[in-house]
Amino acid sequence: MSSIGTMLRYAPDVCTPRVFEVAAVCRTSDAGDRCIGHAIQSDFAPSARCKGGSVRTMSEVHFYPKARRSQPSRKSLMRLRAVTTPVSSPAVTTKKRVFTFGKGRSEGNKSMKSLLGGKGANLAEMASIGLSVPPGLTISTEACQEYQQNGKQLPSDLWDEVLEGLKIIEQEMGAYLGDPSRPLLLSVRSGAAISMPGMMDTVLNLGLNDDVVAGLAAKSGERFAYDSYRRFLDMFGDVVMGISHSLFEEKLEQLKETKGVKLDTELTASELKELVAQYKNVYLEAKGIDFPSDPKKQLKLAVQAVFDSWDSPRAIKYRSINQITGLKGTAVNIQSMVFGNMGNTSGTGVLFTRNPSTGEAKLYGEFLINAQGEDVVAGIRTPEDLNSMKNCMPDAYKELVENCEILERHYKDMMDIEFTVQENRLWMLQCRAGKRTGKGAVKIAVDMVQEGIVDNRSAIKMVEPQHLDQLLHPQFEDPSAYKDHVIAVGLPASPGAAVGQVVFSADDAEAWHAQGKSVILVRTETSPEDVGGMHAAAGVLTARGGMTSHAAVVARGWGKCCVSGCSEIRVNDADKVLIVANHVIKEGEWLSLNGSTGEVILGKQPLSPPALSGDLETFMSWADEIRSLKVMANADTPEDALTARNNGAQGIGLCRTEHMFFASDERIKTVRKMIMAVTLEQRKVALDQLLPYQRSDFEGIFRAMDGLPVTIRLLDPPLHEFLPEGDLDHIVNELTSETGVTEDEVFSRIEKLSEVNPMLGFRGCRLGISYPELTEMQARAIFQAAITMSNQGVKVLPEIMVPLVGTPQELGHQVSLIHSVAKTVFTEMGSSIAYKVGTMIEIPRAALIADEIAKEADFFSFGTNDLTQMTFGYSRDDVGKFLPTYLSKGILQSDPFEVLDQKGVGQLIKLATERGRKTKPHLKVGICGEHGGEPSSVAFFAEAGLDYVSCSPFRVPIARLAAAQVAI
Repeated sequence: MSSIGTMLRYAPDVCTPRVFEVAAVCRTSDAGDRCIGHAIQSDFAPSARCKGGSVRTMSEVHFYPKARRSQPSRKSLMRLRAVTTPVSSPAVTTKKRVFTFGKGRSEGNKSMKSLLGGKGANLAEMASIGLSVPPGLTISTEACQEYQQNGKQLPSDLWDEVLEGLKIIEQEMGAYLGDPSRPLLLSVRSGAAISMPGMMDTVLNLGLNDDVVAGLAAKSGERFAYDSYRRFLDMFGDVVMGISHSLFEEKLEQLKETKGVKLDTELTASELKELVAQYKNVYLEAKGIDFPSDPKKQLKLAVQAVFDSWDSPRAIKYRSINQITGLKGTAVNIQSMVFGNMGNTSGTGVLFTRNPSTGEAKLYGEFLINAQGEDVVAGIRTPEDLNSMKNCMPDAYKELVENCEILERHYKDMMDIEFTVQENRLWMLQCRAGKRTGKGAVKIAVDMVQEGIVDNRSAIKMVEPQHLDQLLHPQFEDPSAYKDHVIAVGLPASPGAAVGQVVFSADDAEAWHAQGKSVILVRTETSPEDVGGMHAAAGVLTARGGMTSHAAVVARGWGKCCVSGCSEIRVNDADKVLIVANHVIKEGEWLSLNGSTGEVILGKQPLSPPALSGDLETFMSWADEIRSLKVMANADTPEDALTARNNGAQGIGLCRTEHMFFASDERIKTVRKMIMAVTLEQRKVALDQLLPYQRSDFEGIFRAMDGLPVTIRLLDPPLHEFLPEGDLDHIVNELTSETGVTEDEVFSRIEKLSEVNPMLGFRGCRLGISYPELTEMQARAIFQAAITMSNQGVKVLPEIMVPLVGTPQELGHQVSLIHSVAKTVFTEMGSSIAYKVGTMIEIPRAALIADEIAKEADFFSFGTNDLTQMTFGYSRDDVGKFLPTYLSKGILQSDPFEVLDQKGVGQLIKLATERGRKTKPHLKVGICGEHGGEPSSVAFFAEAGLDYVSCSPFRVPIARLAAAQVAI
């Protein structure tokens, strides 16, 4: 009952909740000083907050009645105490759905994101630490969930609660919704627990009608009043009534053309009145109804519209792309409006407390004089740098800088802030942890440790595994080489490099991407409807919008290269052409973008892989100190092994010997001779020719991984995978000429290799048992290479892995063979080395009898790709035919070949680990499937007690970070 946000709501005949003001006395945690803060305290919300932001329960708070206020009566104190006593009356419900806030007091805090959404929780927090926040209320995410479950009807009594909260706002502002003499205007905004920029709906200036606008005009000037009215008519029509924004935009552009002006701000008050009349007409033309003039009806419709936007196609797609699940819905934040469009002493802006692209420790943002917030965020007008505010509004700017420092220290993170200045007074509208690039995330984390704001462990949690993924993406090989091909320069909205073919719609971007093409999405400006195409594109280019526009924010969040606000380009969607000066670029032509400089470059420029250095090395060293799970790499060549080592791999967890066979024509032809061999002697001749190739590769890998373990998997795939592609006649002709075998013999051999289901057929250890000479050759190459390198001073730790074992007898057969070869080679070379022989657990039966298999094995490595395939019964090659349907219908939450199925495959891994270690307590256990580099899967493996994960060389840093985060 004492938890924040839980409160008893009584029916009117039980008791009437009241609000009274108290002073809270507490001890701050970082100093012994007493602090006194004021809080508006509900009868039934037993908490108060001191200036330091800490929450105190009623038992910790002393009440001091303010001067000229009567003390709470005995009756109300009894009612206050009643909150801690469970009540069984059927008239009581346990959900509080509306939470109010204002400067110095709030009914919520930053820990209540799941209930109040990120925006609502942070508004409550900013209010409680004393920042200037326009008073308001938040309708909980649970109310949205009830609304969705209730057939899109507002829950019973919710509207009464909203109106009660509205009264508190009205009293605090001394203004009233619908009152022309003291008009209160409201903003209605969405806010889910996880930030989804631009995905859900917002309505500003709510409460205006013909009477109220006249009263507003008398108080604040006609131009301001009618500018606010036309904005409201446009936004309300678009968001709430479903009238296309373009219909309003059309009227505005026509009027500007008629009056001979370019900017909205050049229209006079009488011209805006004219525009308002035209906008109202749009309602009749589009919907056949009048604009709803009752402010309370406007508010109710707006709340429903925000709830409805939770299930909009763009919001659903955004959650799907970002794998956002388990949320109750969106909260609704209703706030008193403050106005940035009241002339040259007003303005609006968006800023980050540090540069989100580079991490540089200075304010980074944009500001527009005489504008509202939507103008900045939507990219409708291209804003000025934040520094312009320092000159025109120095006092507000100084307060803003102070607030930024307060918020960074309070939240211990880089913050994204929206603010408005109304007639030189600063108002804080929103704060949240700022989205940042990989480069920015690492620098911010390292700098904040050095500045003493956070410790190493906290810094580890500030960088997401996806951030490192961005850092590992390519950059341009030589930026100076393409200088003559730069055709335009826009704003460097999201760093990195992108090369692709130009497309002009989000749908085309998705379609081309599905065909395996790399695309650059070119738009005049992006909107939330474009998220699918933006995600599919390699890069995004827009003609309009600033560094905090929709395109910029979304692209940065995904690590997508983006150049925005490129005013030199003209986009013709109808003809699908991009015009830059005398260049006309058509759909499908190649374009390159440098998101770090804003350059737009003709043609397909060469890219190069990035390298780990500087802040990243420092950051990763902290991660390595914390984690206990080792991170290995899957590498098949000496070059891959070196890359893996440079990226911090602690060994090779999977070296696939079959990949070596494709390295040259000579090798693959020799493999085909071995496959086509009819007799043992013919097969041995071919294997003897393959042995030097294998030995040479193993020597290179052992040299690259000096002192680290190298796990080499024996041949695994079906032999038919090494045959040429094409029709049967072509294959037969090629094999006949390559191997010298007759056509009849080739036909016969191909027929024997043919399988109905090759992934469950003649592969893995079944090959080595049927053709022992194959295992012998590979083992001989491994041991010869190991001793040769050891003799040269390289510390070699070879581990041989037998694939696709389903019985202990299969493993026993191969282990005996390998030991026999080792003994022979050691005798021949007059030297020996320590080695291990283990197996891949990739068949469910092997997991179930892991205790028996462990008797023969020195280690287990879970091949999660095949284990997933066999557990689900899904063919990896065919799952694409139905997986999108399964994901869209919620049958599966994610692709099980990308994100480990913890309830099924995960339980097999746990069971096999437990049973294997029951036989051999110190059995080394790891995984070497694709899941080894996926963060949530890595967390599962660490918790399951595995010793290591192995992933692709470029995902090694991601796995290192994920392993550290799970340790924290």
